Amino acid sequence: MQPGEEALVRESEDHLAIPEALFQLNELDVLYDAGAKALWTYMRPPGRPSFTLGMLRDFEDWQRLIGESFGPGKIPLDFLVLGSRAPGVFCFGGDLELFHSLIQAGDRDGLIRYGYRCVEILDRNIRALELPMLTIGLVEGAALGGGFEAVLSFDFIVAERGATFGLPEIMFGLFPGMGAHAFLTRKLGSAMAERIILSNETYTAEQMYDLGIVHILAEPGEGRLACQEFIAKSARRQFGLVKAKQAKRISSPLCLDELKSIVDLWADAALHLQDKDLKMMTRLASAQAKLARAA
Repeated sequence: MQPGEEALVRESEDHLAIPEALFQLNELDVLYDAGAKALWTYMRPPGRPSFTLGMLRDFEDWQRLIGESFGPGKIPLDFLVLGSRAPGVFCFGGDLELFHSLIQAGDRDGLIRYGYRCVEILDRNIRALELPMLTIGLVEGAALGGGFEAVLSFDFIVAERGATFGLPEIMFGLFPGMGAHAFLTRKLGSAMAERIILSNETYTAEQMYDLGIVHILAEPGEGRLACQEFIAKSARRQFGLVKAKQAKRISSPLCLDELKSIVDLWADAALHLQDKDLKMMTRLASAQAKLARAA
C-alpha cells in the first residue's frame, strides 16, 4: 500500500458504512467530508424555499440516519453544517399555503401537528442529536420566519454579508410559533427579543453579528469557505467546544414542552385570523415564491 492510501481506504470504508438513504433524500443534499469529520447538508426545495411537509419528512429521516450511523464507535462526526441551495434564500420558514388551508378548515389539530414536528426537529438539533459534535448554520441569503427560528437552534451561525434575518408573522396578525421567543429571550433578553419579534423589521447579517446572534461574518460567496476555515481552526479544540455548548444547555435549559406550549398558543392565534390577515399571508407567500423563481 502506497503512502497516503491508508487514509483513502479508511475514507472509502466510512462512506460505505453510511446508509445510502442519507444521500438520497428528496429535498436535502448531503455530503460527507471524512478528512474534516464534517457532514454538509443543503436544503434543495422544489418550490418556495419553506418547511413543507416533504421537507420536514426529509429532516426527520436525516436526523434519524445521522443518529444511527455517526458518533463514538461508529463513523466519526465532529461538525454538522446546514445551508441552502436556493439562490438568495436560506429559508422563508413555515408553509404559508398549508397554514392558510388549515386555518380556513378550522383544523387546530393539523396546525399543532405541523408545529410539533417543527419544534421536535429543532429540539433534537439543539441537543446536537445527542452526539459529541458542533452544529453550524450557514446563511447565504434570507432567513425569515421559521427559517430564522431554525438557524437559531445551531451552535454557531455563519452568515454572508448581504444575508437578512426577520420575523414577518406580525404582518398578518400572528407571531413566530416555532422557537423565536424561547431562543431570542435566552440569547438577547426579553426586551430585545420582543422588539425583534414585533417590529416586522428585516435585520442585516452585520446587525445580527453585533447582537451576538451571528458568530462569523463572511464576504458574499465565501460562506462555505468561512465554514471550512472555522472547522479547521476548531478541530483541535472541538471536544472543549462541545463541552462548553453542553454547559450552556445546562445553565440555560430549553425543554421541548416549552416549545410545544408556544406552538399551542400559536395555533390558537392562527385560528383567530381575519380574512384580511389571510389575504396578507397569501400575498406574502406569492411574493416570496416569485422572488425565489426570479433568483
